[in-house]
Amino acid sequence: MHQMTLAEIARGLADKKFSSEELTKVLLARITQLDPQLNSFISLTEELALEQAKAADARRANGESGALLGAPIAHKDLFCTQGIRTSCGSKMLDNFKAPYDATVVAKLAAAGAVTLGKTNMDEFAMGSANESSWYGAVKNPWNLEHVPGGSSGGSAAAVAARLLPAATATDTGGSIRQPAAFTNLTGLKPTYGRVSRWGMIAYASSLDQGGPLARTAEDCAILLQGMAGFDQNDSTSIDEPVPDYSASLGDSLQGLRIGVPKEYFSAGLDPRIAELIQNSIQQLQKLGAVIKEISLPNMQHAIPAYYVIAPAEASSNLSRFDGVRFGHRCENPANLIDLYKRSRGEGFGAEVQRRIMVGAYALSAGYYDAYYLKAQKIRRLVKNDFMAAFNEVDVILGPTTPNPAWKLGAKNSDPVAAYLEDVYTITANLAGLPGLSMPAGFVDGLPVGVQLLAPYFQEGRLLNVAHQYQLNTDWHTRTPTGF
Repeated sequence: MHQMTLAEIARGLADKKFSSEELTKVLLARITQLDPQLNSFISLTEELALEQAKAADARRANGESGALLGAPIAHKDLFCTQGIRTSCGSKMLDNFKAPYDATVVAKLAAAGAVTLGKTNMDEFAMGSANESSWYGAVKNPWNLEHVPGGSSGGSAAAVAARLLPAATATDTGGSIRQPAAFTNLTGLKPTYGRVSRWGMIAYASSLDQGGPLARTAEDCAILLQGMAGFDQNDSTSIDEPVPDYSASLGDSLQGLRIGVPKEYFSAGLDPRIAELIQNSIQQLQKLGAVIKEISLPNMQHAIPAYYVIAPAEASSNLSRFDGVRFGHRCENPANLIDLYKRSRGEGFGAEVQRRIMVGAYALSAGYYDAYYLKAQKIRRLVKNDFMAAFNEVDVILGPTTPNPAWKLGAKNSDPVAAYLEDVYTITANLAGLPGLSMPAGFVDGLPVGVQLLAPYFQEGRLLNVAHQYQLNTDWHTRTPTGF
């Protein structure tokens, strides 16, 4: 049962081949048995899961149907879940139980999804390796000595290891797409504003976006259908109709114009990954797509701009964690200033402290114009490059990451080296565009992803391209040894 996709589970439940309760018990037992190797879960919600599974079975017995009704999932541990610890991977929130459900959690629960638990993540979503978590690093099921990517590494590792069919995740600079590439999954970052951020603990508010992680594009379409939609509680939510993402999966790719930016194939790209990307291009050409070389000239400025904007917003967002209202509080503070300093110093890890300091510096009176304002101008140039490119092509294709997953600890002493791994993903966040990573092959036994980008609200187009590609390749069906 653990090898089934979301789509297969939906069909099995509809045909009464098994119940949601039976499936939930199998997966909970599998998590208990195998997750100690991976450390992909922070909290397991067995009691809630069984309650939801029984309720889903009852709804089906009463004639209800739906692709997510009775389907087991997990939530990245920055989506607030009422009465359940929502830690954000941090000591700061280790004792925090959210008093309400995030919109994404509530929508999926209403659709009948069964929550198995909360997945591990980089602390406050800051990282590319899932090594900054207070609860310890997550291991990549393809090689337990390597990272699964971050910050959604717990969700990615759990799905890749067949502990569950799909999970929610978030993407601020590539945190859905990069773990998807490192663990042989399909991951989608929707258009900014497509999925509500209400109840999603913020890292960088103008960049954060929730989305699905699953094994196939078909499964991502199912999960996104349950997540997407306007939310009046979120001022950045877009009031745009949500299409039926599954309905367009069968569309032909004949005549689809795919742009390949020349800047993607620079010296920083592993030549073995470049070869796999070219193989993917050839496969899509066989399906009728037309390939065109394009240029994104300001891509080279994206990383420095991102690592000014994101920490600046983080320094503002994380100022609320002060030891006063909720979260970690130091012992016996001498006064209010001591309470602030020691609570934050003890509660935040090194990477979070680093980004708060960078962000506070960039926003300070003497440096705002030199750093933050200039970064925002670069952000507009990056967006303009994409708008010009999408006048010529329908989809942009390239590598998701410049290298396969690195060994645990390999980049801990050089944070900038880890930041550079985001070179292909952060531009979509700066521009607010939808992006998808899908499996494209292996290098030294480690998965590699190919990234697709599309114009605003064209998630359906990305899912269609990925689905057609997956109908004609088998990379996404490979399972890590031992799982």
